[in-house]
Amino acid sequence: MTGAGPGFGNNVPWSKQKTRRRWNVNLQTKRYFLASEGRYVRLRLSAKGIKIVDRDGVEAVVARMRTEGKRV
Repeated sequence: MTGAGPGFGNNVPWSKQKTRRRWNVNLQTKRYFLASEGRYVRLRLSAKGIKIVDRDGVEAVVARMRTEGKRV
C-alpha cells in the first residue's frame, strides 16, 4: 500500500571490510472487516501501512487501492 521496498547498504564491522546487505520491509498480514461488502479482507501491509489504515479507515484505504488497480 505504501509502495515501500527493501533498503540496501553495507555491513561495516570493526575491520571496515564492507559487505552488501538489505533491510527488508516489516510486512504483516492483517484481516479487516469491510462492512460495505459484509466480508473480511486480508491485507499484506507494512507496519506504517497498518497505521495508515487505522488513521483513514479500511473502507477508504480499500477504495484507494482499487483505484490504483490493486486486487483486494
